[in-house]
Amino acid sequence: MRRVRSTAVLLATLLALAAAAGPAGAARSTRRSVVASFYPLAYAAEQVGGDRVKVTNLTPAGAEPHDLELTPAQVDRILDAAVVLDLGHGFQPAVEDAASQRDGVTVEILDGLPGVKPSDPHVWLDPVLMSDIVTRVQRELTKTDPAGKAAYAANAVELRRRLRALDARYRAGLARCDRHLIVTGHEAFGYLAHQYGLRQEGVAGLSPDAEPDPKRIADLADLARREHVTVIFTEELVSPRIADTLAREVGVRTEVLNPLEGLTDAERKRGADYITVMDANLAKLRDALGCQSAGS
Repeated sequence: MRRVRSTAVLLATLLALAAAAGPAGAARSTRRSVVASFYPLAYAAEQVGGDRVKVTNLTPAGAEPHDLELTPAQVDRILDAAVVLDLGHGFQPAVEDAASQRDGVTVEILDGLPGVKPSDPHVWLDPVLMSDIVTRVQRELTKTDPAGKAAYAANAVELRRRLRALDARYRAGLARCDRHLIVTGHEAFGYLAHQYGLRQEGVAGLSPDAEPDPKRIADLADLARREHVTVIFTEELVSPRIADTLAREVGVRTEVLNPLEGLTDAERKRGADYITVMDANLAKLRDALGCQSAGS
């Protein structure tokens, strides 16, 4: 009799726990698995997907996404995911190689985006193009989960509203500046510069690993002096050695301009996200370029 009573008690306990979990527990168990190759795509998926998706960012905090090497567990996540979001065009070859082995939906974000140069993948740093990425993510999530159409649409509308507000802040903040040239660690800010009437010169070109020759450094130093550049921009995830050398040669300071390829642990602990980092970048650009506030 004791065994029967124990079994009955256990069954009653399990039923009670299931009832307590309710719809929320059911929602957790049916969330779509979305794998994103690096932070901007993970951010878009989390914001649009909400509680209907479980997003895995393959690029660890503080890591350089260009150099990502996948673990066996990450490859398994790619193969098993409902949706894989990858930038494409060789930006992260390891992810593209693994994704080519899967049968499910793989979205190469750069395909179909307007105004994209094949040689420059850094589209997410332009808030207007980031809004196009959000629309693409919304469409693909809806295809795999039609029941979530209304939720995905509402979330995407809200995120696009925030991105339009960010775009407006950039347009107003960079409208009246003493200078328009930015010298950066590598040429990650080309789309942003084009969108807001700036010029970009990168110390290391499009690849952050490229080593500029002495002539390139000398030419940049001469240009920076002629254009009265006050700041050489470095990056969180790339060695600032060469940019520091250029800054010393010109006699100006350095400042970190974040290309948002990944958040550091410190940024994550502070609650930073795409919008807050882009706003911080805007403040640094305004200071470096001598921009005036509207009405001043």
